Amino acid sequence: MSVIVTDTGFAAAPAREIRALADLGPEDTAVDLAQTDDPEALQGVLGKLALIRVAFPAFSDGRAFTIARRLRMLGYAGQLLALGPVIADQYAMLRRVGFDGAEIPDEIAARQPWEQWKARADWRVHDYQARLRA
Repeated sequence: MSVIVTDTGFAAAPAREIRALADLGPEDTAVDLAQTDDPEALQGVLGKLALIRVAFPAFSDGRAFTIARRLRMLGYAGQLLALGPVIADQYAMLRRVGFDGAEIPDEIAARQPWEQWKARADWRVHDYQARLRA
């Protein structure tokens, strides 16, 4: 099982059919990307995808941040989730690069309850550059 984290709280991840990039068919609306996948491979189908999850194999592997930013720059407007063991300290950066939230394992949700994520949910406030410009 896993937990979806958004600015509004924790929710159980719903059962849904999500394909890997290599298995994506013309009727599919949800895809999982590995941190090594090229987001430009989705350029022709971005408009019909409702959900893209980008894998974080470890909280210390930041390649998914770049993929999320590139997907938003390519025009993707659907739901974009970080998938894997991200931690609450990374939430503001996840939101800043374009993720709508994260899908985390139950163990991380138990270890880092919503209150720890909520402290970073106002991700615009936690932008050090904005504080420097003020």
